[in-house]
Amino acid sequence: MEQALLDEIPSLDLADFTSGDPERKAKFVQEIGKAFNNIGFVAIKNHGLSEELRGKLYETVQKFFYQPDELKKKYEFPELAGQRGYVGKGKETAKGHSRPDLKEFYHIGQPEAEGDMYTNVFPAEVPQFEKYTTEVYRTFENTGKTLLRAIALYLGLSEDYFEAKVKGGDSILRALHYFPIENPDALPEGAVRAAAHGDINLITLLMGASAEGLEVLRLDGKWIPVTALPDQIIINVGDMLDRLTNHKLKSTIHRVVNPPREKMKTSRFSIPFFMHARPETDLTCLNSCIDANNPRRYENMTAGEFLDERLRELGLKK
Repeated sequence: MEQALLDEIPSLDLADFTSGDPERKAKFVQEIGKAFNNIGFVAIKNHGLSEELRGKLYETVQKFFYQPDELKKKYEFPELAGQRGYVGKGKETAKGHSRPDLKEFYHIGQPEAEGDMYTNVFPAEVPQFEKYTTEVYRTFENTGKTLLRAIALYLGLSEDYFEAKVKGGDSILRALHYFPIENPDALPEGAVRAAAHGDINLITLLMGASAEGLEVLRLDGKWIPVTALPDQIIINVGDMLDRLTNHKLKSTIHRVVNPPREKMKTSRFSIPFFMHARPETDLTCLNSCIDANNPRRYENMTAGEFLDERLRELGLKK
């Protein structure tokens, strides 16, 4: 049966899932599953992030990125493989591409690091940075767990299937700055803000960005723009969930295009939360997602092995 081609990503209300009404909950489960089976993206409202907190986070993040490059580099530690602290311009290249993305970013991980996990580093020059990034990290981690409960039910698994797999997982909050392009004529051919890619993790939660530019690749190969309404966040499937479900839930390729020439000298800020499974989590395709029409696509790997492989492909780990 052919999938419908969507002109925009579906919009859902997380309150339907948490309402206590079995019918509303079941409807939400089917709708998010259907969307992830088709385009891999949804827009969600009632996600738990207040507009006040979102505004304070963006204000604080912008203060850091507007600092001189010399100061920002104080918080860049190559030995952390880009998993904590600042990652400078020209450091990340999307898988399969030769030009680095036109961006810089800052990574925040678990507030309480466990085992071999890296600890967070925060810029002393922006005192509120730790407070607001940590608060949003905890908010999105809780929202992500709720969404994974719905996904588990859609897959015919127990509702708490993902709980132990993500508890204390090495999820990442990424504060992104797509810096101004001061001289568009000097741009190398093919250099874009974020080249076409799929996310590594289970699911990504993305609050509304400061400017347009995000596009998603539809089933027929057409790129469609994605913009969250003020009360929504964007959720998408990552490669780990795609592997686990044998591509039943689709990690859809997406990109951030360069702005029109007249807007190239402006910044774009974006803050995604990449929800990761614990490193020992087995990503072997679920038997229920394998059949004659959809044979096994992926080799068996743990989440840790897959993350290591991708970080090397991105040039963040040697």
